[in-house]
Amino acid sequence: MGIFYVSLFVSFIILFFVNVVWGGINLYSWSLNGLQFLLEGMNFIERISAAIFLKWIILADIIWLVTLGIFLFSRKKFKTDTKLHYLKYTPIEIPTICVILPTYNEEEGVEFVIKDFQNQKNVKEVIVIDNHSSDNTVKIAKQCDATVIEKSKNMGISHSCLIGFKKALESDCNVIAITESDRSHNGYDLPRLVSFLDNCDEVIGTRQIQVLSEKGNQNGMLHVWGNMFLAKLVQLKYFSLQHMGILELTDIGCLYRCFRKKSLEKIIFDIEKVAKSYEIKEQKHHFSPFAVLLTMISVENDLKIIEVPVTFKKRVGTSKSNVTKKFNAISYGLSFIWTIIKR
Repeated sequence: MGIFYVSLFVSFIILFFVNVVWGGINLYSWSLNGLQFLLEGMNFIERISAAIFLKWIILADIIWLVTLGIFLFSRKKFKTDTKLHYLKYTPIEIPTICVILPTYNEEEGVEFVIKDFQNQKNVKEVIVIDNHSSDNTVKIAKQCDATVIEKSKNMGISHSCLIGFKKALESDCNVIAITESDRSHNGYDLPRLVSFLDNCDEVIGTRQIQVLSEKGNQNGMLHVWGNMFLAKLVQLKYFSLQHMGILELTDIGCLYRCFRKKSLEKIIFDIEKVAKSYEIKEQKHHFSPFAVLLTMISVENDLKIIEVPVTFKKRVGTSKSNVTKKFNAISYGLSFIWTIIKR
C-alpha cells in the first residue's frame, strides 16, 4: 500500500504540471492569434478530437482518477477496529503533568516559558533539555528551579525530545507535554489540550486559526499553506473512507502536544530510532522533521490523536533553522514531502 500511495502522489504531481503546461501553451496561442485561429477550419468538438496530445492527457487523468478511486475504496476498513480507533472515554481523574522544553540558545525567552508552565494547574515538573547552548540558557533555567539536562554537544532537537521523553517517563506524572521554548506558545492552552486526553492518547496543537495567532508571527502565508498541504498529505497517507481519515490534521509542524504516559511508553522505541537517524543532519542544519515523524509514528502504533487549536505568538530570539527565509522554507517543505512519502 505504501508503493500505491507514493505512485499516486508522484503521478499526481506529473499530471498536474502536464495539464498546466498544456493549458498555458494553448492560452498563450489564443492570446496571440485569437480564438478563431484555434477553431479555423473545424468546430470546437472537431478541434478537440484532432488534438492527439490532449487525448493522452485526458486518458492519463481518467486512469489516475480511477486509480485514486481504487485506493480510496481499498481503505474502507482501514483502521476501523472498534477498540482501537473509535470512541472510548477513559478520564484522567487527577492529571499530573510533566512539561518538556528543548532549548538551544533561548536565553531571551526561556525564563518566561518555564514560569508560564510552572504556574499552570497540575504541572508538577518542567524539564529543560539543553542542546549545548553557548548563551545563558542553562543558567537561567536552573535559577527557575526547572530540571535541567545539559548535553555535551549539539545533537539536534530530535535527540533533545527523546532525552526529554525518557526523563519524563521516569517521573510519576501521568501526562507528558512538550513545546517550544521561544515564547511562541502559551501555558494557558495546556489545560485545554489535556482535557481531550479523556478520549484519546495524544493531543496535537494547531497554529492555523487566525484569531488565535498574533500578527507578525513566524508563520507567513507560505508556511501556513505549506503546513496545511503537508498535513493533508499525511492525512491521505492514513486515509480511511468512512471518516475521511483516521485523524484530522491542519498543521504538520506543531510540536506543542501532550500524551498519556502509557501511550508515550508505547512509541518510545520508535522515537529513539528516528532520533538516532537524524542526529548528524540536525547538528549541521538545526532543522528536523521530528514533529511530522512523531505524528506518523503515533498513527502507525494506533494511538488515538486529536488536533486542537492553540494560540500562537511571535517568537522571541532568532530562528535556528532560518525557516522564515523562503528558500529555506521551500527546501524544508520538499524534505518534509520526501519524509512523508518514503516512510
